[in-house]
Amino acid sequence: MWQVRTHSRPPVLASRATGLALLTATALTAALLPATTASAAGSTGQTSDRHVTYEQWTTNKQFARGTFQGTRAVAGSLAISSPVARFTYRDPHGKPTKTYDLGRWISPWRTPGYAFTELVPSWNARTPRDSWVQIQVRGRSESGRLSRWYTMGRWAGHDRQFRRTSVPNQSDALGYVSVDTLKAKAGVGFTSWQTRVTLLRRAGKAFSPKVDTVGAMTSRLPSSTTVPTSKPGVASGHAPLDVPRYSQMVHRGHYPQFGNGGEAWCSPTSVSMVLGHYGRLPTAKQYAWVGGGHADPFVDHAARSTYDYSYRGAGNWAFSTAYAGTRTYHSFVTRLRDLTEAEQFIRAGIPVVASVKFGRGQLSGAPISATNGHLLVIVGFTANGDVVVNDPAAPSNGSVRRTYDRGQFENAWVPKSGGLAYIIRDEAHPLPRPLATNW
Repeated sequence: MWQVRTHSRPPVLASRATGLALLTATALTAALLPATTASAAGSTGQTSDRHVTYEQWTTNKQFARGTFQGTRAVAGSLAISSPVARFTYRDPHGKPTKTYDLGRWISPWRTPGYAFTELVPSWNARTPRDSWVQIQVRGRSESGRLSRWYTMGRWAGHDRQFRRTSVPNQSDALGYVSVDTLKAKAGVGFTSWQTRVTLLRRAGKAFSPKVDTVGAMTSRLPSSTTVPTSKPGVASGHAPLDVPRYSQMVHRGHYPQFGNGGEAWCSPTSVSMVLGHYGRLPTAKQYAWVGGGHADPFVDHAARSTYDYSYRGAGNWAFSTAYAGTRTYHSFVTRLRDLTEAEQFIRAGIPVVASVKFGRGQLSGAPISATNGHLLVIVGFTANGDVVVNDPAAPSNGSVRRTYDRGQFENAWVPKSGGLAYIIRDEAHPLPRPLATNW
């Protein structure tokens, strides 16, 4: 079952100047594959036991169902109204200790309808000047036990005054945090979850961070190591999307303080390709800090803008989509059950950033022989359903476009990362609607 609950924005006529805007309820509903038609998407029956739900809040009315503590919702965004506390933050990553005023918003409990074992949050936010946001979640187990509040990210869209970071060494009897993912401990399943958003601004100042969307993907997946190949769907044989081709490898050795380029920059390079597809790359002024002679300097900028100072890498899933959300209309982390579902997004003009893992000989034609985790962009499908991708691991921009066997790719993606995907889109590309013959 893949579900998307409709905590979504109403339509608007124009986006904000930042590129963030509002998601329609119709569009988000359109992304779901109803549980009652689990095998109707043209995929094989193995997907029916794959439970995935993405839920979000993003309108004044939806935020009003939660609890405001020194915050309010204005024009579909959370902001500080009257701070409820003052907090001294001792930055573990080198910035000075500072004092912040804060407000919070606590969501209602969400119950996806199954006991989930993983949760990945997403948010789209704006953090002017010296402001930032903290995203926390907690869960309730099948036995009714309540977890601690797990901190899933301390985030700002810049690193001038504050260094974004995940928080290591978080666990209790029910679960633990692995960088960007809450994982249930063995034998535990969470039946419901709640998020708490803290907005922080420099003490005594009047500006505020703005949170436009906050949500999370929950999932419970089978432990199978292989899956049958899904049947080709609605995008098979259509021309690949016009997604620019960027190689992460041409950045090898760039900026050791942001991951050193090369093998470490698959996520920011993939995100940059999708932003390029929408014409939403940063401006030359924004990446002017990048040294001369660097090819595709906006990739260096993306790496800096997604870098997690605790994880020491630019591959934090939630930070990656949060950065994309500062450039375009809406972005989030979810999972898809198979390539047939991915085809719906391609048909709608939305590239899919996919997380894969494979061993030697398991993905023919790949520019690397094996990987413990790699991100690339699905851009289309051949007539027989094979996958056309922009693989940033290629040695040059000109060799980025690849075609992979459908079954090999699916087995590198679905059982290995659970079909994890970044969904990044602009105003012109609503999420796909169910097609009567396929959904």
